[in-house]
Amino acid sequence: MGTPTYVMTLPLKVETWQEHILEKRLNIGRNIYNACLGEAWRRYKYMIRNPRYWESVRMPKGKERNQLLNQLKEQYGVRKFDLNMYVQEMGHKFKRNIGSQMAQNIAERAFQAMEKVMYGNGKKVHFCSVGQFFSLEEKTNKTGFRYIPENKRMEWLGVILPVMMKDQDEYAHLALQDKIKYCRLLKKQIRGKNRYFVQFVLEGFPPRKRNQNYSKDENARVGLDIGTSTLAVTSENEVKLLELAEGLAVEERKKRILQRKLDRQRRANNPNKYNDDGTINRSNREKWIQSENYRKTRKELAEMSRKVADKRKQAHNQLANHILSLGLDVRVETMNFKGLQAKAKKTEVSEKTGRFKRKKRFGKSLANRAPSMLLSIIDNKLNYFGLSLKRIDTAKVKASQFEHFTQTYVKKKLSKRWNHFEQGDVQRDLYSAFLIMNTKDNLCEIDVERANKTWNHFFDKHQQEIERIKQLNKKQLSSIGL
Repeated sequence: MGTPTYVMTLPLKVETWQEHILEKRLNIGRNIYNACLGEAWRRYKYMIRNPRYWESVRMPKGKERNQLLNQLKEQYGVRKFDLNMYVQEMGHKFKRNIGSQMAQNIAERAFQAMEKVMYGNGKKVHFCSVGQFFSLEEKTNKTGFRYIPENKRMEWLGVILPVMMKDQDEYAHLALQDKIKYCRLLKKQIRGKNRYFVQFVLEGFPPRKRNQNYSKDENARVGLDIGTSTLAVTSENEVKLLELAEGLAVEERKKRILQRKLDRQRRANNPNKYNDDGTINRSNREKWIQSENYRKTRKELAEMSRKVADKRKQAHNQLANHILSLGLDVRVETMNFKGLQAKAKKTEVSEKTGRFKRKKRFGKSLANRAPSMLLSIIDNKLNYFGLSLKRIDTAKVKASQFEHFTQTYVKKKLSKRWNHFEQGDVQRDLYSAFLIMNTKDNLCEIDVERANKTWNHFFDKHQQEIERIKQLNKKQLSSIGL
């Protein structure tokens, strides 16, 4: 297991003539990546034509099967080592712009993309088009693209790039005292202009910021019931029902408008590329025509997407910090977000209208709200304390069906948003978060005794939260059922 690692990003001061060099080197990196990916794909296609490959795939998992697959990979050169050997000649050819270690790193990135197809996590490889290769990195901070602490600058094969770091940036100065594993050049397009950054990959744990107020109690529990667009939080001190990535509705609407505009322009420029029913004519092999207005709209959409992504990440980090201020024993249900993202397989007809029901499920909501990203951020922050996010067994706990008073399971429709008790009605998501908080240490069953002890306090906090939501001057959260 590797040492703990974190990343810090700082902008670079780049002159116009230096930008030309950086663009040239990024394009060389793109060509090396595509060449390595194409070679790996070619070797893989040859390997799967061998009947022995399919015999080994059908074998039961075990040592014999792994040995046979490894022999085939060695025979056809479908290994990271083989791709590193393949890229050596290209590294020598472009040594004035791309170092040998950087070329090997590019080859390893191509092999990682190939592995996704080999192990069933992808259907095909995707080559990188012109202008879409945005990063290059080294393996160490000793050669090639490296940081010189005495002068606070990056040096890269004759190009000197000052790192823009403020004197009062206490966090950056403390972080750079840690060991630098390697550095990454990162290109971003911000407001139509190219900006360049250096990402320091540092060993250890990030310095604590002054405004961070994490809990010091590793036993203080927090239960999370996460949905496609909302999050229910229950702790000993707080009960909240929150909207994920709150405040992005306006930007998301602008993004959808630009997407529709882009589609109209694409169809107007290429009428022969579409069938009469509006679908793409795949038999037409003519080149797609892109007008100047189309390219302008595409740049606007890219800028809007960047803004939405940055705001979403910032909102998730703030929410993760707030959750960790409530406690460090964070528990959540295991969720198959990929399954929720996929379309429904079953074709159904509506009884009222007689029309086919749409197969779309939660793909758009998951893309906009990114609940999985929030859980990853929380888990990464917990790792700094030597802890991890505790994922309960959803199939065994069944938090959305369990009632701790009667200790019974009652299956409920998704449309039913409230649970009815003698003390009063309780919102379904908040009650699930309450039960998740009160799971046993085996994460497989509810601790009923603990739930009974904390119930009254939870119910009081729950009533306060419902009153808060009622007083909001905005559209109510759809899952609350009000």
